[in-house]
Amino acid sequence: MVSGPNDGLPSTPKRSPFSPLGWLMRNQTNWLPPLLGIGGFLLIWQLTSAFEFTRLPSPTSLFTEKRTRNLIFNPFFDNGGLDKGLFWQTFASLGRVAQGYTIAALVGISVGITVGLKPVINRAFDPLFQFLRMIAPLAWVPIALVVFQQNQPAAIFVIFITAVWPILINTAEGVRQIPQDYRNVALVLQMSKGRFFSKVLIPSALPYIFTGLRISIGLA
Repeated sequence: MVSGPNDGLPSTPKRSPFSPLGWLMRNQTNWLPPLLGIGGFLLIWQLTSAFEFTRLPSPTSLFTEKRTRNLIFNPFFDNGGLDKGLFWQTFASLGRVAQGYTIAALVGISVGITVGLKPVINRAFDPLFQFLRMIAPLAWVPIALVVFQQNQPAAIFVIFITAVWPILINTAEGVRQIPQDYRNVALVLQMSKGRFFSKVLIPSALPYIFTGLRISIGLA
């Protein structure tokens, strides 16, 4: 009797088909507490609005008030001027955030590298940077409106001035933390400034730069 190639091998157990209900039951500790927390918050909000403890509209106003219902379920209307749907309002806001954040990234990284490489510049401007970054974003709004006289540039400036400081400070710190051994090797090999920048400075400071970018995107 000739045995087959799979004789004597343990049989592979059959996998049971995926069950959404079973997955929910196995992972209920992950999704149930957040669901209860959000539901409890909405319930308290609804009760405080129903008994007029607050003048905020209740969560059910999304469905009971015509204007709110139109904003949520018809987000693409455009009647000209500021009378636009929620999609266009959000799109315009994200556009301002993208512009302000991009300018902040370019300025923050370039100035941070300069400050990190030049200790004299760091000592000269570090007190000013530390003072300006402590100013609350809302405090820049009236200053920006006075300077620019228009809402759009003022909003972009506020986003920029809010987001630039974490990028600048983290980039400068990353450049200062480059090991001295790396600098010595660059001197021995007589690296050009461009090669030192691309092969030593950027790879060493990149984790700090990305930390600043991550913090700034939340502020922007």
